[in-house]
Amino acid sequence: MLRFDFRFAIVVFLTLLTQIGGIAYLVGIAVARLWAVRRFVPKLALFLLVYTSLTIVTSIVAPIFGRVPLSCLADAANKLVVRSPIYCALNRNYVTPAVRDLAYALADNMDRQFPGATTIALDANFPFLTGFPLLPHLSHTDGRKLDFAYYYEDSSGSFLDGVTRSPIGYFAFEQPANSDEQPCKGRNDWLTGRWDLDFLQPLFPAYRLQKQRTAAAVNWLTTEGVSRFGVEKVFLEPHLKKALGITDDHVRFQGCRAARHDDHLHVQLR
Repeated sequence: MLRFDFRFAIVVFLTLLTQIGGIAYLVGIAVARLWAVRRFVPKLALFLLVYTSLTIVTSIVAPIFGRVPLSCLADAANKLVVRSPIYCALNRNYVTPAVRDLAYALADNMDRQFPGATTIALDANFPFLTGFPLLPHLSHTDGRKLDFAYYYEDSSGSFLDGVTRSPIGYFAFEQPANSDEQPCKGRNDWLTGRWDLDFLQPLFPAYRLQKQRTAAAVNWLTTEGVSRFGVEKVFLEPHLKKALGITDDHVRFQGCRAARHDDHLHVQLR
C-alpha cells in the first residue's frame, strides 16, 4: 500500500510539473518490469529516456491541438530566446501560433529600435488540455499567455543584453518606494500567490531596470500588439506602470492574490 501511495504521489507530482511526466513514469515502470530492471540507476535512465522521447513526440503532436513550442535552441542571430532550457525540458514553452507570432514580432521590433537587443521569453503554457494548471501561475492554461523578462542595465547604465537578475527570470522584484502606490500593502491573505520572497532579494545582482527598452516593449504591445495580434492584457505592478510612463488601459494590475508582476511582463491575447 505504501509503495502504491508513493508511486501515485510521484505520478501526480510529475504530471503537475511537466504535464507528461506522470505518463513517462508509468511507461518507465512497465518497461522496467518487462525487462526485469531492478536497480535504481538503470530505472532512472530508463525514465529519462522515455520522458525525452515523449517530449520530442509532444513537440510534433501539440500543433495538431493548437499549440506550438518556442524553441530553446535559438542561435545567436535569433533575437527571441527562452530564458533557460529548463522551460523546454519541463514543457512550459507552448503557445498558440498567434502568441508565437506576437513574440517574434516583438523581438524583431525591439531589435530594430535598439539594434542587438535580445527579448527573453519565460513561462508560457503546457502543450495540451485547456484548463490544465501551469503552477504557480493562475492563468497560463490555454496557450494564450506568455511572460517576458524585463530588460536590464548595470550600475553604470550600460545595457546588459540577454541578461536577467534571476537565473530563471522570476522573483527578482523591482521594489516600490514607500511613496509609491502599493495596493496590496498591509494585506495578509491566507490563500495567495503573491510571495515577496524577501530572503531571496539580496542574492540577486543589483542590476537596474532598463526603463527605455522595457517601456518601448510595453508601448509596442499596447499599440501594434493590440491591433495586429489581439493583445488583451499586460500585467504590471502600478508603481512600475507609473515609473515607465505607461497610461494605456491594456496595462493592468493583476490583483493581490496573483503573483507579483514587478519582475516580469505577463501578456495575454484574446
